[in-house]
Amino acid sequence: MTMTKRIPVSKHIWEQIGEIKQAGETYDSLLEKMLLAYNRMNLMRKMEEVEHKNEEDLVALDDL
Repeated sequence: MTMTKRIPVSKHIWEQIGEIKQAGETYDSLLEKMLLAYNRMNLMRKMEEVEHKNEEDLVALDDL
């Protein structure tokens, strides 16, 4: 189900988003792609944090 909502943004942000948006692309699909990229970035950051931990800080799966 599609809902219409208004999201207040500054003129500066609106212009930046407009530069990212492709011709014919909806703001809904653009925001969906931005959320996907954000979630992937967070996952990569968390994976890097785990890689940088000392091995002694990690728990073997068998011990869980």
